[in-house]
Amino acid sequence: MIDPGLFVGVRLPGGFTIVGILLIAEPMVDPLGRAAVAKTQIVGREFVITVIVNLDEKEWSVTLYHEVLEAMTVASDSPPASVIDFNEGDFERAGYEAYDRFGPVSPESLSRMLLFYGFQGE
Repeated sequence: MIDPGLFVGVRLPGGFTIVGILLIAEPMVDPLGRAAVAKTQIVGREFVITVIVNLDEKEWSVTLYHEVLEAMTVASDSPPASVIDFNEGDFERAGYEAYDRFGPVSPESLSRMLLFYGFQGE
């Protein structure tokens, strides 16, 4: 798995910052009671992402792409039109497409993905 520490402190297009990535071993569920591999807490303009351990490189990448894009969309005052109507399935699909387009997740590839979807500025 890619080192989660690489993402802590990363300032993203749109002015948000990843301030923490927590790895946990216990299962998670989403608000609808479905199994989940990650969740993101949004506090102001900061994200804390919790991810289950033991994901392979592709699953880790898709998960971070998905979580960051979804959090940016939810937390933005005016999200880009390209994501405004996204649902959970759309964010999941976007995560896989980002992996195919930008490769394994890195701070730089996260920024490229967000710029691709129209997030700009600080």
